[in-house]
Amino acid sequence: MNAPTDHTHLAPQLQLREVPAALIEALQQRFGAQCSTALVVREQHGRDESIFSVPPPSAVVFAQSTQDVADAVKLAAQFKVPVIPFGVGSSLEGHLLAVQGGISIDVSRMDQVLSINAEDLTVTVQPGVTRMGVNNAVKSEGLFFPIDPGADASIGGMTATRASGTNAVRYGTMRENVLALEVVTASGEVIRTGTRAKKSSAGYDLTRLMVGSEGTLGIMTQITVRLYPLPEAVSAAICSFPSIEAAVRTTIQIIQLGVPIARVELIDHHTVRMVNAHSKLTLREEPMLLMEFHGSPLSVKEQAETVQDIASEFGGNAFEWASTPEERTRLWTARHNAYFAAVQSRPSCRAISTDTCVPISRLADCLLESVDEAEASGIPYFLVGHVGDGNFHFGYLLDPNIPEERITAEDLNHKLVARALGMGGTCTGEHGVGLHKMGFLLDETGAGAVDMMRAIKRALDPKNILNPGKIFAM
Repeated sequence: MNAPTDHTHLAPQLQLREVPAALIEALQQRFGAQCSTALVVREQHGRDESIFSVPPPSAVVFAQSTQDVADAVKLAAQFKVPVIPFGVGSSLEGHLLAVQGGISIDVSRMDQVLSINAEDLTVTVQPGVTRMGVNNAVKSEGLFFPIDPGADASIGGMTATRASGTNAVRYGTMRENVLALEVVTASGEVIRTGTRAKKSSAGYDLTRLMVGSEGTLGIMTQITVRLYPLPEAVSAAICSFPSIEAAVRTTIQIIQLGVPIARVELIDHHTVRMVNAHSKLTLREEPMLLMEFHGSPLSVKEQAETVQDIASEFGGNAFEWASTPEERTRLWTARHNAYFAAVQSRPSCRAISTDTCVPISRLADCLLESVDEAEASGIPYFLVGHVGDGNFHFGYLLDPNIPEERITAEDLNHKLVARALGMGGTCTGEHGVGLHKMGFLLDETGAGAVDMMRAIKRALDPKNILNPGKIFAM
């Protein structure tokens, strides 16, 4: 494994570059009140949901247009100063951290829905629009945007990290659902990639190159994504199981039989207990699958009956329906709040979240071995997973005053990723590489592939100013 095992990686490597006073002065002259050097503002833009801590950026520019972004990048390029895009700060792997210093470009004020093309099932938005903002804008057209990473993340951030979430088993990830982009390059040039057409064979697929690039190749200022008709019927159900293995075997059977289930989420008994306390629920404190079915009333009924039969074969019991929108919302809100429920279960703790994904046929083996290791460690943890596509997350709850717990959690993560890679999986299913997975990326892809990524980075960003120090070292 190329990922470090000596724990020197627990603190990010800093290579801070000088941010000249002349650049700050030029930014303030161009942007006025849209440029802030206040410490509280800089600190807000110098952290995300990861456990890492580094000095904040030297300034924050609140962009309100593509031209604002382009002008800020041009000024930074003149001084060879890093620029880091910022949406809502919900990333988990240190994507936003100014490990080489620089300025943060906050695009949260670029929150306009630019055009809804209901007939073509597409919508074009600015990067600061959140996923809930998109859905509020298109629901009157009878449409919805299905990618749901849990947090109300910005569309720009979701595109940059190639996010997915609970609906990916049926609707795919951001990779499949982003059609076109407007991007500001490292020189401040504005380019466009892709079209609203459903397919194209025109040259290199620059859209896919940018999707998942984590702000290292360009700053996205417009994004066109696919929409889907709101299903005629939606039904949700929960089912408890005697063991995690039984729940996972049920999921594997559902997927291998081709049941077009929209969502199937695994929650272990620790998480159920935490969610019950946080959300005032009375769910059975056993491993559980939380499922949702989309389609016509007849197809939803058939899907649910098939799944119920499969679950019963593996000891599934207490199959309960949530047929009203209010009941479904309550269940899914509880699932999305699992992270906060877990953190509240151990006061003053911090959480390290893992993010592996394996082929569905190896899911049970990978999960069960990892559960055994987590139980033996003695560290409190929670387990949730978008298991319909083989993606799951352990959350290790650490006392920040006990360094040994951090070391133990990192060791558990190291073993988990090695296991997933050995089973043909990936080190990150949806969170992205950021700082935390840089060594694992080398293990997964090999030196040749990472060298090719470096060559692309050098070609598109020769001064290495776009979110440097992420994905791989230069």
